[in-house]
Amino acid sequence: MTEGELPDDLTPAEAGMWQAFRNGSVYDLSSGDAVVDDPHGGHPWGPERTVRARIVCWLLLDGPPALAGRVSSLKLAGVQISGPLDLAGGIVVPYVELKGCRFERDVLLPEARFTTMRMVDCSVPRLEAARVHTEGDLHLPRCRFHNGVRLTDAHIGTDLLLNQAIVYRDRSGRSIAADGMTVGQDLQAELLESHGELSLRSAKVGVSLSLRGARLANPYTRLALNAPQLTVGRSMYLTPAGIGSPLLSGATPAQGTRIQRFTCEGGLRLDDGRFGDAIDFEQARFTLTDDQELSLRRVQTPELRFLGKAPARGMVVLSGARVVNLMDRTDSWPGPGRLHMGGFGYENLVPRGPFPLEERLAWVAAATAEYNPEPYERLATVLRAGGEDEDAREVLLAKQRRRRETLPPAAKLWGYAQDWTVAYGYRPGRALVWMALLWAAGSLAFAHAAHPPLKGGEVPHWNATLFALDLLLPVIDLGQVGFWQLRGGWQWLAAAMILLGWILATTVAAGATRLLRRN
Repeated sequence: MTEGELPDDLTPAEAGMWQAFRNGSVYDLSSGDAVVDDPHGGHPWGPERTVRARIVCWLLLDGPPALAGRVSSLKLAGVQISGPLDLAGGIVVPYVELKGCRFERDVLLPEARFTTMRMVDCSVPRLEAARVHTEGDLHLPRCRFHNGVRLTDAHIGTDLLLNQAIVYRDRSGRSIAADGMTVGQDLQAELLESHGELSLRSAKVGVSLSLRGARLANPYTRLALNAPQLTVGRSMYLTPAGIGSPLLSGATPAQGTRIQRFTCEGGLRLDDGRFGDAIDFEQARFTLTDDQELSLRRVQTPELRFLGKAPARGMVVLSGARVVNLMDRTDSWPGPGRLHMGGFGYENLVPRGPFPLEERLAWVAAATAEYNPEPYERLATVLRAGGEDEDAREVLLAKQRRRRETLPPAAKLWGYAQDWTVAYGYRPGRALVWMALLWAAGSLAFAHAAHPPLKGGEVPHWNATLFALDLLLPVIDLGQVGFWQLRGGWQWLAAAMILLGWILATTVAAGATRLLRRN
């Protein structure tokens, strides 16, 4: 076959594709009828719109040279491709763009190398592309994959686009298996529909990962998004997307634009992830079963925007996570027993809307089914760093009250005494009030008490006020108590005054010790 000749066994449709490839032009076999041309519809496409996958592979791997002054490329529109498109291990130099095409069999690209590969609005039984390598983009927007996508250990030089794609699960239950994948710039999967497990374990995204408006559903197993050890250079967005208008990735939908929220039916796992800027859950909605989790264990990010709707069931786990700014709302967090944040570290609280201290204390209590001082101390530290010392003291007081419930009866009784008197030392002014009340009551009472001297000889002048104060002060001797003899009920009253004085002094000392330790 000479350079300008066509292979003998080409069909008319394939001959046209061959010539278009050499010319670098779009080969469009669409009929112009939107219903007929829908690659996802049921209308059959005949031989006049069908090319064999073997011929497509021939063009891409060892095709004819371009015409003079042209660049060879494969640009197909409205074409049906029969047989498996097998480019496994191949090096594809020409530019590839397939729009509105229908594949009868799987697309096999494992270990293939491309410059740029674009498949837009195509119907594909399955995309098998483990370890595929592209120097530029891999675009798969609006495609439908009926038996899943495999991109394990793939290397995408710039962007991976999955916007508005619909992906159904494969035999292993995964919709998209992209463990170990590397994306040089952005991974955009806005308005994606995933029916099965979306797996991004140990994946790396150079800039941003956008799941705006995506709908992830996996009622079959525990996880709808399984992405432990995910690394994202900037931000991960699980936020709303505008629909019915051209998508502007990263732009806030204009007012009045109909939006679609990110929804997740099934567990979400981002354990041990690293995110350069933020994880954004603005208006995200989760539907979990009792044994499923929204898991952010040991995640590290400068900002966590936990602004979604609290799941009605399941658990939210932040154990060991580290963030700088925690942005949240009161209705974003689940109730008691369904929030775990042991070892969760944050430096600043940035509530969206009212978040009174009572609600914040309920948030901490919800995360500690059994008493744990660390969440209270973390909250108090953050509040104090923000100049809210009074709120910080309230948090530490709540910690002591929570601890009291775990103590044996005697210690619990002593705890109540400290609480009623000086609020565990966090309200030391109470001690003065109690002291003044007891002093006044004791002074009035002892003014009517019989007080014969213990011994003959010189005795100080009787002063009921000083006598009451001498009883209350356990260390200071005012020269009254040791000279007078009380009997009956007055003796019991004096003993009670001494005991109450010791209790007040001890609680004040305990509170002062805590204050000095904090400072």
